[in-house]
Amino acid sequence: MQPKTKVTIGRIEQADFIELDLMDIDVKIDTGAYTSSIHCHDIQEVSNQLHCHFLDKAHPAYNHKKLIFDHYNITIVKSSNGIAEPRYKIFTKIRFGAKKYAISLTLTDRGEMRYPVLIGRKFLNKKFLVDVSLTNNLKNNNEE
Repeated sequence: MQPKTKVTIGRIEQADFIELDLMDIDVKIDTGAYTSSIHCHDIQEVSNQLHCHFLDKAHPAYNHKKLIFDHYNITIVKSSNGIAEPRYKIFTKIRFGAKKYAISLTLTDRGEMRYPVLIGRKFLNKKFLVDVSLTNNLKNNNEE
């Protein structure tokens, strides 16, 4: 049996989060991060649901879009400066290139960051190779 071929991606890609109705979202690939995260604010638990607003200045139609999750939990995430913090984690699907995958995303305020979504090693592992000299490789090459 031959090993599965990994798809080469760049440091920046575009992805669709179909269940969240968010399309062509710029995502930063970060092999230094373990978890993946999405930029949200005003995160609140209301009647056993998680409510928040997605932020993405590059997509005016989605900026401040309200998202509601029925299934979520809390996880501890350690930042690059070593500080551990509890974050809400949601589960959804991502279309990355031509394929759909399950992904877990922590909700965090990425207001100081350039990209609204960060994709970490937990999602990338065993599926992708990252070439930091590339951007939008999946879109440019129509790779799966």
